Amino acid sequence: MNTQKKIIIGSDHAGYEAKLKLIEKLQKNGWSVTDVGCYSTESCDYPVPVHKLCLRIQSGEFPLGILICGTGIGVSIAANKHRGIRAAVCSDTYSAEMTRKHNAANVLCMGARVIGDDKIAEITEVFLSNEPLDEERHQRRLRMISELEDGTFDEQKYE
Repeated sequence: MNTQKKIIIGSDHAGYEAKLKLIEKLQKNGWSVTDVGCYSTESCDYPVPVHKLCLRIQSGEFPLGILICGTGIGVSIAANKHRGIRAAVCSDTYSAEMTRKHNAANVLCMGARVIGDDKIAEITEVFLSNEPLDEERHQRRLRMISELEDGTFDEQKYE
């Protein structure tokens, strides 16, 4: 389990109610939760809370974040536009475990219209209880991803 026990979370209107239930569970388990919106079921533009969440992870204030929308896809796409953010949509616990271990994902994205509240809580627990593996092959791939982000990737270097 993450020793800092603090997490940042955001949603759009479709994920709002699931987010509230997840926040309650996280707080019961000792997590300090910061909610960056949205704050109702009224239609909103998900890039706004996504951007707020990503900036605070990029700053180092939070090591991990959670985003919930209808499918998880929109928030994942928006989050991955931010340098250093590795957001993954997960609908099962195996994916949540592997994306932390193999991809060092720092943002978990889920779809409230795809999976129920209990599954969201279960996936979150698995995501938060795993750490990235320190194996060279995974570190090499993360370096490649960083190179893709900053435009320095040279595929010939790796062939």
